[in-house]
Amino acid sequence: MSLQIDLSGQNILVTGATRGIGQAIAEQLTEAGARVAIHYRQNQEAAEQLVANFGNGAASFQADLENSEEVLQLFDRVLDKFGRIDGLVNNAGIAIGADVESDDEAFADSWSKTMSVNLLAAGLLCKKAINHFQKTDGGRIVNISSRAAFRGDTSDYMAYAASKGGVVALTRSIARAYGKQNIKAFVVAPGFTRTEMAEDFIEKYGEEYVKNDIALLSLTQPQDIAPMVALLLSGLADHATGATIDINAGSYVH
Repeated sequence: MSLQIDLSGQNILVTGATRGIGQAIAEQLTEAGARVAIHYRQNQEAAEQLVANFGNGAASFQADLENSEEVLQLFDRVLDKFGRIDGLVNNAGIAIGADVESDDEAFADSWSKTMSVNLLAAGLLCKKAINHFQKTDGGRIVNISSRAAFRGDTSDYMAYAASKGGVVALTRSIARAYGKQNIKAFVVAPGFTRTEMAEDFIEKYGEEYVKNDIALLSLTQPQDIAPMVALLLSGLADHATGATIDINAGSYVH
């Protein structure tokens, strides 16, 4: 029996969808038949190009996820445009380096920004999705966390690890609280993935440092993550609600 992922008729919002993991996810969902809402913060040109490439009714939506009002408006705007939302992928995230030797104010600012984008925005969008799913026949949420949520990160990325740990707890809470309302929630936790956001880390620590940390021969690519997200949104893995799927090239096994 072959496994066929069919997302035809589904409307799915993907945050941070113009590059890296988010773009790969948006492309995979489109290939499976979904209509994708492409969220972006700055790169309107890239978002509009993806809309043109995807077709199938895809549309782009700008929002600064550090601004809670814009986050709430984002979901409402997608709903107004699409009429219905079946799935949410909280992918957008930031990683701001700041160690304990940093200036106190700069350290606090990096934590505040990281938590706002990585955790608060995800929580607000989950809240809006749950409210909407309760009025329909349910829906699915996939939150992109990180291996850092479980094994920690380097000392200058403690805020990133903490925010991603919060995403895991958020997702598990949703899965346990709303399963009987046909709302499912999953975590995908990538390890180090070759994206633009990762380039600063590679420049600082070197590619060999990163490669020596994994069990496979090559670094994870965004395209290695996207198929799992599509599977979780398809309904074929609903009894894994609350679970975390690790995609980290064997760099953290638990």
